[in-house]
Amino acid sequence: MAEDDLIARRTASEMSCAGATVRVGGRKLAIEDVVAIACARAGVTLNDDTAWRDHIERGAAFLRARLDAGATVYGVNTGYGDACVVSVPPELVEALPLQLTRYHGCGMGRLLDPAETRAVIAARLNSLAYGYSGVRVVLLERLADLINFDVLPRIPAEGSVGASGDLTPLSYVAAALVGEREVAFDGRVLEAAAVWNELGREPLRLAPKEGLALMNGTAVMTGLACLAFVRAAQLTRLAARLTALCTVALDGRAAHFDATIFEVKPHAGQAQAAAWIRDDLAGREDTAGQRLQDRYSIRCAPHVIGVAQDALSWVRRDIENELNSANDNPLVDVDGERVLHGGNFYGGHIAFAMDALKTAVANLADLMDRQFALIVDDKFNNGLPRNLSGASVARAPICHGFKAVQISSSAWTAEALKLTMPASVFSRSTEAHNQDKVSMGTIAARDCLRVLELTEQVAAAHTLAAVQAARLRLSVTPAASLTTPLAAFVDQVGALSPFVGEDRPLERDLRALTQCIADGALVGACAPGAYDETVR
Repeated sequence: MAEDDLIARRTASEMSCAGATVRVGGRKLAIEDVVAIACARAGVTLNDDTAWRDHIERGAAFLRARLDAGATVYGVNTGYGDACVVSVPPELVEALPLQLTRYHGCGMGRLLDPAETRAVIAARLNSLAYGYSGVRVVLLERLADLINFDVLPRIPAEGSVGASGDLTPLSYVAAALVGEREVAFDGRVLEAAAVWNELGREPLRLAPKEGLALMNGTAVMTGLACLAFVRAAQLTRLAARLTALCTVALDGRAAHFDATIFEVKPHAGQAQAAAWIRDDLAGREDTAGQRLQDRYSIRCAPHVIGVAQDALSWVRRDIENELNSANDNPLVDVDGERVLHGGNFYGGHIAFAMDALKTAVANLADLMDRQFALIVDDKFNNGLPRNLSGASVARAPICHGFKAVQISSSAWTAEALKLTMPASVFSRSTEAHNQDKVSMGTIAARDCLRVLELTEQVAAAHTLAAVQAARLRLSVTPAASLTTPLAAFVDQVGALSPFVGEDRPLERDLRALTQCIADGALVGACAPGAYDETVR
């Protein structure tokens, strides 16, 4: 490919990201930066600061000088893991990194999707750009090329114990750089070497330690955690809105969300959740005829949602600390002229954060499912039709409205709750008892994403039912009304799924709404980058 064509291809790729780029190197990334890259809303550019680039190159040169001086450096002129006692002859040192990538090509399970794959690459690039990994700038440039040209290694999700980092899944990133294994590119699945040829590049020849630097880190669990964080924050906000809508649908009491209640129990997330609900109910007046206290799934909703909201603050802290860290081994301290052997590849913080987050999210699923059970049941919904059926009186005996949807919601909730068993406590001793305490961070992150997927399905079902219930309330209670934000929300959902009068299959509606929730498009305040400061 001619250089002009290559530049045009790069320009087109960056334009597909709406002109946005995330600068990597010499600065910290936020979760939202990784998510923008993952969702193809932004490309990446490396810092053009001469001092930063010089620092990166000096690290690689220092490592080479140590080898030339006869020093022993783990994973550079020794075997890996338990084989660290095996010396590698000088004539085989250059071949060692490629061998590492090859024997780790044993991943199984589903392939990471495009957004997950981009998040993984972004996380690995940012860690290596920290400047303690002994890699060259050209390696960073090639990782940036994977993102900017959307060359996506086909990474199996299973096979990492989370220390020594995500070795097996990250071997697929390393293999793509050296022109081996398959990648997805331009709507095709091709051998990596063929794609580099199409882009006018030679496959990268790994320098000593570069294979280890690419693979011996926490990029898979961290990239997945960034995506999980955003989806959890969106669900937290949505759960509050649905609580407000259910309060109207059940003819419930707005007084349960009075600010004073939450001032005297000052959990910030709980207060934020109550404020969201209060804003959505602004102007609603309680009456003497209402039930004195609504059931727990309504009255205590801020207390449930608040746990997730408060968890997001420290989960963000731990994810972003991991994202902006040097997390491989050994580390190269070029200024101190030292090679440091340690354990920064251990993913314990991400493991614990993901185990905690999936529990908080599963509790949101349970809350929404309980609210759904209330509004669909004519014994508890204060005068709404059984199963929220919108059928005519003549057709009502054979119409069942949201009966089956509530059963499905209960099934999804049960599966989400079942998956809250913490992965981090299931450490296994591996690799001849060298890796005898491991984090299981990637399994925790994958579990969290599955819990999020199930909870988004519950949220979609509950949203359809709550909107149906609110419309029915307006018809059976003449004095009922919706505030401006709730009315806009009902209209937004109605554009995706019309009122259910006569029974109809709702799978298509549920799928469309679930995708809308996952994308953060259902509630404007839930869009990536628009979170309340309490989660920062």
